[in-house]
Amino acid sequence: MKESLVTIKNLSYAYEDKIALNDINLDIHEGDFLGLIGPNGGGKTTLIKLLLGLIPIQQGSIHLFGQDIKHFKDSNNIGFVSQKSNAFNRGFPATVREVVATGLVAKVGYFKFFTKAEHQKVMKAIETVGMSEYIDQNIGDLSGGQQQRIFIARAIVSDPKLLILDEPTVGIDTEHVQKFYQLLNQLNQENNITLLLVSHDIGTVTKYANGVACLNKVLHFHGGTEEFANISDEELSHFYGHDLKLVTHHH
Repeated sequence: MKESLVTIKNLSYAYEDKIALNDINLDIHEGDFLGLIGPNGGGKTTLIKLLLGLIPIQQGSIHLFGQDIKHFKDSNNIGFVSQKSNAFNRGFPATVREVVATGLVAKVGYFKFFTKAEHQKVMKAIETVGMSEYIDQNIGDLSGGQQQRIFIARAIVSDPKLLILDEPTVGIDTEHVQKFYQLLNQLNQENNITLLLVSHDIGTVTKYANGVACLNKVLHFHGGTEEFANISDEELSHFYGHDLKLVTHHH
């Protein structure tokens, strides 16, 4: 039986009197590629913040790698890629190599010279995302899709077992989106990284992920992509709270 990396039980959260999450129960196992979908305001961001320890648990529990999140210390086991959106400063004076190397700071500490092995880890991460030829380029000179590949390299350079991605294709042109998802599939299948992908693109999620969790304050669905593909448009509209049609992309 595969190891449970994330175990969420009876998790609820509210902002003052506004419920964000209501009695969520969810497991993410080793090797999963789970797509987390749902409408804006449905609690996806709140759930990610709770998983990353950015906000305190109000009710229920989260266990990471078998350990209560309140006592969880091995942050290197979890990588995170946020929406790049437009927040990234294109004038930031750092090369691809330097940006990826910052992903090792938590492991090796500030003001420390990297060893040869650590430099090799940086090179390997950049190679994994297919960006070796850009290693000495300024990060600001890259396209949106290329930058997101570098941010993934930074997230995986410390060898995490779980990678959380929050709407990672925001700001990426359509031409590069499919290549980006193919990279995620490679990380899952070839590099054995468990993925939690937050996305609005239901069709893409059902194409690449092997599981789907549909969240709108409550967890309406958690199962395999084939099972999810058989959900009627009426059920999906009920989950989202407005009319919606499921369009699947064939493999």
